[in-house]
Amino acid sequence: MTNPIGIHAGVWIGGWSPQETQLAFERTKSAGYQVIELTATAPEQIDTALVQELCALHGLTPTASLGLTADADVNNTDLAVVRRGRERLETALDLVTGFGGSYLVGVVYSKLGKYDGPATPAARANSVAALRDVCAKATSSGVTVGLEIVNRYESNLLNTTRQAMDFIDAVGADNLMVHLDTYHMNIEEGDLSRPVREAGDRLGYVHIGESHRGYLGSGTIDFPAFFRALVQADYTGPITFESFSSAVVDPALSNTLAVWRNMWDDNVDLARHAYRFITDGLAAARAGARS
Repeated sequence: MTNPIGIHAGVWIGGWSPQETQLAFERTKSAGYQVIELTATAPEQIDTALVQELCALHGLTPTASLGLTADADVNNTDLAVVRRGRERLETALDLVTGFGGSYLVGVVYSKLGKYDGPATPAARANSVAALRDVCAKATSSGVTVGLEIVNRYESNLLNTTRQAMDFIDAVGADNLMVHLDTYHMNIEEGDLSRPVREAGDRLGYVHIGESHRGYLGSGTIDFPAFFRALVQADYTGPITFESFSSAVVDPALSNTLAVWRNMWDDNVDLARHAYRFITDGLAAARAGARS
């Protein structure tokens, strides 16, 4: 079993100028990664032709992630807000197809942020309908849509794998998958193995992040258990490292994710450490499975 190992572009850059874009791709390749995850929060800033050119030059595979916002949220009962959320999703999907990617992942089913109350049946139904239409459009382009399960402070809709599986059943699209993130699992799930088993063959994308979003292995997350679960599940999809620090500021993302302090200053050292940590962790899990 092999997995393409990726890194979130937010480790490298806070914007998408040509210079920043080139830097992100160069450093991703230099650190050993095969996948670069772009942020689709401001897709109009991303030059898809340049992304394609840099992917070909460095042999990298691009993916894209986003979280919806309060004014453009499909998990809502205000139809104007839902409409803007649908438009945001379609724009993000156009970005992915524009640079030839195969994954659109993230909090695509609700706003990324704290709600004032629990999700309502009507708001959930609007989200289900929106994702059904997005997935139908994505099918023609061969794009997989991933539902990133996040903690209660970043969505009121999907906080556990069980909720995501029920949501996928309601949508009924073959290209809609579970997107697990260890940072959020550490908050909401009882352990890091059961959600992998629960998702089964619907697991399509993985984020690796530490409990404090800093260096892997320096927090509280039981990564060996998670890597063992991935190996036992024969998961072969992307595994993408995600970490945020105020040393690299994306104005559209930092405040939403409450990035208030520096978790690191040297992103090159951080990225290289993460790549070794993930590949060594997977290798150890595979060796354990064979013994």
